[in-house]
Amino acid sequence: MTEIEDLEEYQLIKASMDGLVASMDDSSNMKKMMLHICSSGGKSIRPIILVLCTELCGGHSQKSVDAALAIELIHSASLIHDDVLDDGVIRRGIESAHKKYGVPAAILCGDFLISKAISLISSYGTDSVLEFGRAGMYMAEGETIDISSAGREFRKNNYFDCISKKTAALFAASAAIGAYVAGADRDLALKLRDFGECVGNAYQIVDDLLEYLDRLEDKQSTYESVTLPQILRRSMGHEEAVRVTVEEVNSYVNRAKEILDEFSTSDAKDKLLMISNLITLDMLPANILEENQSNS
Repeated sequence: MTEIEDLEEYQLIKASMDGLVASMDDSSNMKKMMLHICSSGGKSIRPIILVLCTELCGGHSQKSVDAALAIELIHSASLIHDDVLDDGVIRRGIESAHKKYGVPAAILCGDFLISKAISLISSYGTDSVLEFGRAGMYMAEGETIDISSAGREFRKNNYFDCISKKTAALFAASAAIGAYVAGADRDLALKLRDFGECVGNAYQIVDDLLEYLDRLEDKQSTYESVTLPQILRRSMGHEEAVRVTVEEVNSYVNRAKEILDEFSTSDAKDKLLMISNLITLDMLPANILEENQSNS
């Protein structure tokens, strides 16, 4: 089965990121932190979606590289800052930046990444820059909702508001920016923004479900967010909460696929469909998927 790391788009982004880090001053502590962050082995899902959406809309992947790097950098910055807020100890299987280098250095590294991301996205058109800025603001808003989530007053509508901003906003921006890079009009870009938002929501719900089931091995935090299955457990049993959570995932994934169905067959479309499954439904334990399918 094809893995994300096998995609040409992944290799393009990885090579470009390696080149960016290599060009930094060797004596810079920032470079050391960047090397540590890059060693965590992230799959670059959001920038890959950006590049693929450029290709889907008839553009060339090379045109979208700087925009894709901007997305990856602001995402990395958000993870650094999130780990500081949550006292995250392990991220992607390695020590978090603030545990290794200290909180002040980690915060400054996050600030550096955001600034570099802005410089990279600034060479694109107004629409792309506005999408990028919108995502950054939503991510911060979503995180403020998340850190205040403890307590029974945090309900389903609060949860979905949180994840649509904290997580799905950057997926949405990635897809829309990819379209704009290719020269697509606003209607097409907004359609792909909807696709990205659906995939991003499904991705976060799956991540939260895996955490609820204690199936996450490469992430460890002192603070834990209130998640959908936890909210559902207030009014139903464990198995029912899991089933309803998986139904939500299916709903978002199906909507994302319906949007892609409106596009002609292409290699980029096939890859986007594959990624939509790989980072959502394919991440769920087989027994849970089978049980959900038998009940549907």
